[in-house]
Amino acid sequence: MRIPALFVALSIPAAAIAQTAPPAVSLISKTQAVKEVVDAKGNKKRTLVDPTTVLPGQPLVFWLSYKNNGKAPATNFVINNPIPKSVNFTGFGDKSDWGLASVDGGKSFGPLATLKVNGADNKPRAALPTDVTNVRWTFSKAIAPGASGTISFYGVVE
Repeated sequence: MRIPALFVALSIPAAAIAQTAPPAVSLISKTQAVKEVVDAKGNKKRTLVDPTTVLPGQPLVFWLSYKNNGKAPATNFVINNPIPKSVNFTGFGDKSDWGLASVDGGKSFGPLATLKVNGADNKPRAALPTDVTNVRWTFSKAIAPGASGTISFYGVVE
């Protein structure tokens, strides 16, 4: 599967990421593919690469970097990130596990373990990572002027 150029460059267009914060907070997204490589000694290890082509089953990491470029603390900062349709969510990244998931297109959010969807039999069942449509992080503390950070989530190409 070839990734459209926009998907490679940004993974998700900035307009698709909802944020409720002063415009002084910048947000940059980046997607990297997990690739297994063999070193000179024959040892296999995983590395992250900027993808140009991905295949079904390819693991991806979605990075969201934020920075407060303003002179005042940024309060009420929220990142709402839709999961690309060709990707199955597999989990939150390191130090990003405080994110919440949505299985209804971003209408409601909660810890994945608490979410329900209707199964094939039209009866409620526990939501699975593959049911996630959006992820959200609500910053409980203000982002100080000049402060920055990165959060992430994982997915696999369908």
